[in-house]
Amino acid sequence: MIVGQLALVVAAAFTGAAIYVGACEHPARLALDDRPMLTQWKPAYKHGAVMQASLALVGTIFGLIAWWQSREWLWLAGAVSMVAPWPYTLLVIKPTNDALLATDLQQAGAQSRALIEKWGRLHAARTAFGGLATVFFYAASLT
Repeated sequence: MIVGQLALVVAAAFTGAAIYVGACEHPARLALDDRPMLTQWKPAYKHGAVMQASLALVGTIFGLIAWWQSREWLWLAGAVSMVAPWPYTLLVIKPTNDALLATDLQQAGAQSRALIEKWGRLHAARTAFGGLATVFFYAASLT
């Protein structure tokens, strides 16, 4: 089923991007001084949010279509896992995002560093959701 394979590819892309942020981009950002760190985080967050939200939406749609066509519960579980980062981001990560976005670059310091460190820990759950969706979609594609 081609739509299921597309769901798997999108979930893997979402997960890969989230892993890259957590394993490469975020540690490199933390190595910067406070002001450059915040300066880098702001546009990176905005661009990453658009990309990851889009992938999550497309992957969810493909997963739901695959579930509708097959009635295999694994496609539905994958679709739920793909959409889970949306409410998680809005309910859990958004306060941290908002505080960082509202911080003037001239005020970057220990507090903004602590928030960016917290953001990295919170972002790890987005990676886990993507990984879970990928596993569900992969398992569904084997049935």
